[in-house]
Amino acid sequence: MTLERHIEELRAELRGVSDPRELRQIEAELKAAEAQRADRRRAADADRERGR
Repeated sequence: MTLERHIEELRAELRGVSDPRELRQIEAELKAAEAQRADRRRAADADRERGR
């Protein structure tokens, strides 16, 4: 599964969750996945800058 797809699925899960504990868990997973995506984007941007 791609990271983008994982983020989409976590967002979909958030819309349907009612248990506060599960909500916090999914929010934490989503935050971590979004941070990983941001790291990957920064690395790709840095690679492009070095390639210029």
